[in-house]
Parts: sequence; structure tokens; C-alpha cells
Amino acid sequence: MWDGGLPVGDSGGGAEKRPNAQLGSWFVRSGWSKGELARQVNRRARQLGAHHISTDTSRVRRWLDGEQPREPIPQILSELFSERFGCVVGIEDLGLRAAHRSPSVSGVDLPWAGPETVALIGEFSRSDLMLARRGFLGTSLALSAGPALIEPMQRWLVPSPAGPVGGAHPADKARSRRVSRLSEPELELLESTIKMFRAWDAQCGGGLRRKAVVGQLHEVTDLLQEPHPEAVSKRLFKVAGELAELAGWMSYDIGLQPTAQKYFVLALHAAKESGDRPLGSYILSSMSRQMIHVGRPDDALELIHLAQYGSRESATPRTQAMLYAMEARAYANMGQPSKCHRAVKMAEDTFADRAAGDGDPDWIGFFSEAELNAENAHSYRDLAYVAGRSPTYAQLAEPVMRKAVQLFGQETDHGEGGGHQRSYALNLIGMATVHLLQKEPEQCAAIADKALPLAKRVRSERVNNRLRKTVDTAVRQFGEVPEIAALSDRLVTLLPDTPEGAGATQAV
Repeated sequence: MWDGGLPVGDSGGGAEKRPNAQLGSWFVRSGWSKGELARQVNRRARQLGAHHISTDTSRVRRWLDGEQPREPIPQILSELFSERFGCVVGIEDLGLRAAHRSPSVSGVDLPWAGPETVALIGEFSRSDLMLARRGFLGTSLALSAGPALIEPMQRWLVPSPAGPVGGAHPADKARSRRVSRLSEPELELLESTIKMFRAWDAQCGGGLRRKAVVGQLHEVTDLLQEPHPEAVSKRLFKVAGELAELAGWMSYDIGLQPTAQKYFVLALHAAKESGDRPLGSYILSSMSRQMIHVGRPDDALELIHLAQYGSRESATPRTQAMLYAMEARAYANMGQPSKCHRAVKMAEDTFADRAAGDGDPDWIGFFSEAELNAENAHSYRDLAYVAGRSPTYAQLAEPVMRKAVQLFGQETDHGEGGGHQRSYALNLIGMATVHLLQKEPEQCAAIADKALPLAKRVRSERVNNRLRKTVDTAVRQFGEVPEIAALSDRLVTLLPDTPEGAGATQAV
């Protein structure tokens, strides 16, 4: 097994190595031991499919002494330290060399033009299908944040260049008169397939069918390279945008953050080509959620405001309510309670304005009353954390989170294996964290125990990580409580930190 370093004498800095002070600083502040960091690197490598990596304490010591690890170790270290500190910790911040990245698969500042969008989606999805099994696609990417992310996304609002004065070019007119070889039933089948993929994701998590979604996306880019009337092309771009968003969401769910962001960006480009502003706002909300996850609430807020402005005249009340709820999450994580409260109230009021005839698209169907309560409860819970584990905000979160758990439980009970099982699990874990904030370890253990079988069933690294972190916190704070000790033992049994346990969260 390979342990992740360059051969002796190939440290990248000449014959004499110097200690990596930057990596050492992050490592000391993390509180990890060398053995713990090695175990986390190995676990993340297995999740990526890089089973050839086997790191130990001596290898970690050599990295600290200045040895340059090979890919995908630098990217794994970047992701681990980013999660540990709640902010983006780049490869360069760790004093490590980033892998060379080709323009086709790196960065988010891409040309806003149809043919280029099709080519980029096709190339990226093909690379994903070819390389995801070995986990190397994500290592060729870096997560963008700050102005490097926000400024390119703002171009979503810039109108596409107008055609020549006096009408379309003759070739364009001829194209619009062509009869597509793609029939209406085939188009409708493509559109209905996305609904099926979404249902699978909600029930089973992102790890089970991600490769199928990426494969379908690649097939759609092949179709987009053929001549079609404008109306058919727009529908195909919409399909591509929805599939790319779903591929990004599934990648996010299993911990492939740079890969997820790339799909979100490509999805936004496709949505622009389709002319569907509400779909673009939905994609931006997914990007915003990811930024909250990696500790960038300021970026999350910028993305949500961009989504709200761009879809202000076309989004349905349900979509607007979802955007307000995400705005509240961003404000909560920024520690701005008054603005968070206002956004929560706007989400509730706007959701109440929804009606059966609004024409909601399928992608917003997930935003039910259960989801509204879940988002608002997590906003209050996040405020409690930001405010130093404030009991006031924990008390605000409790009844709203309880309502979310109740509603998701009812959905999950309708039919065998139905409902949003991942959302149910996440909100059970959320309820457990609220009990921890209220210093109620027994209640925390009882609720978290309900999430364990769901976590084992769904293939979601988000669920597994949140459950492990919640139980670890409970053990640190209330390890002497018998219910907490029993919960910790049960977690080790049902979700072992082994190659077998990690296999459930692989991308393919």
C-alpha cells in the first residue's frame, strides 16, 4: 500500500527539506494527534475510492518535516482542515503544492455561451465517469470562495448578446425550422427521469445513484450538440441544468465539495441558456447551502441575494419562501439575530401565500411545511451556536425542530421506504443537538438513537458526519451518562469507521 508521499530525495524543494511551518501551525491548532490525522486521511481517501492510500503517523511526521505528499493527499488535507476550522483552508495555505489543473476542469469563471457550456459539461461529466471510481477528479479541483466565486456568478444576470439587427442570421433561421429527431415523448421521458432521480436521492442519499445522474447528464450534452429548434434546445438546456444541479447536490452530500461546486456552476450556465430564472435561483441556493457548510456565510448571503434579485418577478411563493429561509440560515451563521428573525418571518409569510395553481416546478417540491420548519429551526440552532450556546435561541429552535421531525416522520411512514429519509435523519440529529444545547443528554441520546438506522440506510456522508460529530460532542460533555455511553457503542457498531463502513458513501 502506498502511504502518500514523494520518494525520498523528491520533496519538491531540493535535497534539503525544511519543516512545513504552515502545515504545522494548522495541525497544532486542530488539536489532532498525528495518528488521528492519519486515520482521517485514510477514511477520506476510501470515500473518494483511493484505496491505495495507507497513511500512518510516521508519514504525517514527514509531511510536517517538509515532505510534499502526492495527490490526492493535499486536497484531502485541505478539506479536512476546512471542515475542522469552519472556513476554506486552501492547499497553498497548508504550504503544499497544488496539482496542475487544466482550464477545462478548474475554476468557476467560465464563458457564458451555449456551445462552450455544452462542451464544458460534456468534458467534466466524462472525466467524472472515467475517474470517479479512483477518486481523482476532485483532486484536480479547488473550492472557490469570496470574490473569485461571487463575481463570476453575478454574470448570470447579464443579458445574453442580442442577435444581428433586423432578425436572426439566416443560418439561425434555418436551424429554427429544422425538425428535431428528438420526439416530444422522448423529451418528456428525459424530464420525467429527473423526477425519478430526485426521489432516489431523497430516499437513499447521494451515494447510491450519483453515477447514473452524471451518465444521464453526459448523454444530454451529446443531444445538445445536435441541431434542434430553439424551443427544443431550451428544454434540453433546462434538463442539463437540473441534472447538473442534482449531480452537484449528490456530490455535496457525499463530501466531494470542489466537484459539487463545479457542477453547480455548470448548472447555472445551463439554466441561463434555458432562460429559466427560477431554476437559476434554485441552483444558487444550493451553492449558498454549500458555502454555509464550509463556513462562508458571507458568500452564502451574496449568492442568495443574487438568486432573489434574479428571480424576483418569476419565482413562485414556495420558491421565494425557500430563498428567504436560506437567507435566514446565512444571517444566523453570521451572528445577526434581528435579520435572521426577519428572514424567518418572511419565509413563513411567503410560504403561507402559496396556492395550488402557482405552477411550482418539480425541483421545488422538496420545500414542504416540514422543510420550512427544518430550515427555520436550524437557523435558530445555528444562532445558539454562534451566540456561545445560547439557551434563548435553543429554546426558540426546539418547538420548530420538533414540528419538522414530526412532519418528516409522517412522510417517511407513508409507504415502504418512502419519504425524505435523509431529511428525517438530519432533523433527528438536529433535534439531538438542540437537546445537547439545553443540557439534556438523555433526550439527546434517545433522539440520536432513532437516527442511527436511517444513517445506516442512506448513503449520505453529511448524515454520517453530523451524527458522528453530535455523538462525539455528547460523549465529551456527558460521557458519564449511561444513555450517552450506550449511544456511542451503538454508533461504533452500526457505522464502523472501517473500509466496509465507508463503502456506503462512495460516489459510485
